[in-house]
Amino acid sequence: KDQDIYIQTLRKLFNESHGIFIGLQRSEEELAGKSRKAQLVQVSKNYRSVIRACMEDMHQAAISARDPALHGQYSTQVSILSAMELIWNLCEILFVEAAAAGPLLLRLLDWVRLHVCDVDNMVREVLSSENPSKHELFWNVVDVFVLQGRMDEARHLLSKEASANPASVNMYRILDDLMKKMPVPSLGNTQTLTEMELKWQHWHEECQRYLQDGTFASNSHMESICKILLGDEDAILEKKELMTTWYHFLVTRLLYSHPTVKPMELRFYAQACMDLFLGGESSPEPLDMILMAAFEFEMHQVIKECSIALSNWWFVAHLTDLLDHCKLLQSHNLYFGSNMREFLLLEYASGLFSHHSLWQLGVDYFDHCPEYGRVYLELHIERIPLNTEQKALKVLRICEQRQMHEQVRSICKIMAMKALRNNRLGSALSWSIRAKDAAFATLISDRFLKDYCERGCFSDLDLIDNLGPSMLLSDRLTFLGKYREFHRLYGEKRFAEAARLLLMLMTAHIAPCSFWMTLLTDALPLLEQKEVIFSAEQTYELMRCLEDLTAGKPEKQKFQDDDVETMKVEMLRLALARNLARVIVKEGTLEGS
Repeated sequence: KDQDIYIQTLRKLFNESHGIFIGLQRSEEELAGKSRKAQLVQVSKNYRSVIRACMEDMHQAAISARDPALHGQYSTQVSILSAMELIWNLCEILFVEAAAAGPLLLRLLDWVRLHVCDVDNMVREVLSSENPSKHELFWNVVDVFVLQGRMDEARHLLSKEASANPASVNMYRILDDLMKKMPVPSLGNTQTLTEMELKWQHWHEECQRYLQDGTFASNSHMESICKILLGDEDAILEKKELMTTWYHFLVTRLLYSHPTVKPMELRFYAQACMDLFLGGESSPEPLDMILMAAFEFEMHQVIKECSIALSNWWFVAHLTDLLDHCKLLQSHNLYFGSNMREFLLLEYASGLFSHHSLWQLGVDYFDHCPEYGRVYLELHIERIPLNTEQKALKVLRICEQRQMHEQVRSICKIMAMKALRNNRLGSALSWSIRAKDAAFATLISDRFLKDYCERGCFSDLDLIDNLGPSMLLSDRLTFLGKYREFHRLYGEKRFAEAARLLLMLMTAHIAPCSFWMTLLTDALPLLEQKEVIFSAEQTYELMRCLEDLTAGKPEKQKFQDDDVETMKVEMLRLALARNLARVIVKEGTLEGS
């Protein structure tokens, strides 16, 4: 289970990386060679900047947290995010950018400088003091700069020592000259590897000469620095406390003994440096094993170890997707058919769906899983609790955009039932129409008609007036729409049209038989109008309908308990007879004339 989904401060990580992920899926696959690689490196940097921004937020939260437990929780998260960025950055250098011999070392130096921050406070303390060269940690800071290949900063500090200590000026000048002349690989193609190696060899021999001549014998600090410049393993290991990690030791050792290291040679140096640095005193941590797998170019091992070590699927899902776009994972299919990229994205998106609001991000991740994404989305979307109508509409829109007809029907039915239970008939009818559920629409139409019989008016007139073609979903719904139309015509005093519609509802058997008495009662005011509205033929039809209604059972039995019904029947018969008499006279007069 993805625990990190529920950490509020990580919301930024999930939300912002979602945009980067979608951008990568839509990016130009056509870009070839360098421009495609540059695009993928930029995507990788964007992911890292999001991790770093979250780390800053979490760090601030830890500082301002008063509760010790909360402070501890935030600090742990800072460590995890820091480790995530450390791994991601190394993968970016080795796999995404695939830095070649030469630039590779420069990238690894940047990597170490960015992530080994334990010494930064010490550097600040020394530099801010009144007399840095007299500070007890002065030489420690010079060593740190040398170990990280920050020559200009180291030379700047040593110049302070030279001015404060005239006796060591000569030594300082020689050491400064050596540091200044140290050849470093170039990022551009300004020099070949052979040229670089030759320059480095000459420089190395010069350093060796000064050390053997005892130039720095009177100053142990400067002698130690010269030994480091020569790549002396023991001299570098003496500064173990300043380097803090085996991978810092690895990069320092490469800088001073093998600056033109090739990517495939890294594994041998990395293993040797880890063994030397840990020295059997402590066993490697999970982070060490992940970094070692990266140095060995075992991408699948990196992903596997990260899946085990981290408490979220975010990292492995996004890293694997990026590596897949770099065309580095094509060969690796899992035994059940899906590839590793899809498997991890499905896991991550499934975790998002367990969150009350992050589930919306999960939809896009499922969309970009060609094999199983659709199936997973269908299964997960049915489990979303539809607490509000707004949320239901959001889910519905997602389903409609993806032609998920079964889920659309299911959501509409659920919402229709909820609305009906809350006696919101208009909403229930609207949802049942969207679900195209004829049986449910019939049930709700009956409730509308029942309410009308009890109250004498319709609720939700806007909805019924604007049913349009939807009223054809069921006979009862058609009747409801047409019956409402009759009332509208009557209200607009379009009596002849209203009379025709009323009669059609009965003769075409659109109206349920149980509603005929209501319709005949509605005909009464039309029969009593001064102007004759029903023709003789229409009046005979109404009489037949009345007789059909009262036939079947003996009248006494039918209406013995209901004097009102008996009175209605008698009034209708009387009104129909009177109307027939008027219409015969009227039609006879018209024929005579």
